[in-house]
Amino acid sequence: MGSRKRSAQQRRIAEFKAGLGGLDNLYGRERRRNDGADERREAARRARGCERKNRYATRADAEEAIALCAEHGTTGLRCYRCTYCHGWHLTSHPQE
Repeated sequence: MGSRKRSAQQRRIAEFKAGLGGLDNLYGRERRRNDGADERREAARRARGCERKNRYATRADAEEAIALCAEHGTTGLRCYRCTYCHGWHLTSHPQE
């Protein structure tokens, strides 16, 4: 059992509060954590929606690739302008 002296109790209380990481900046830490999560989520969207796909410089190049795919049996493709790189990508998803 610890000491009952007032100074020892105050020291234990101070150590306990220090171990909490300080609740003074709780909302700031939570905001930074959420901002970090938003950044990771956006990076994942960019990787999935742009960086993993073939990029075509012009719409004509993308449509030529669609024609070549159709010759090999792949149908239902269309091209779209990428919001990240402003190039052109192919997709099989219907027009929204």
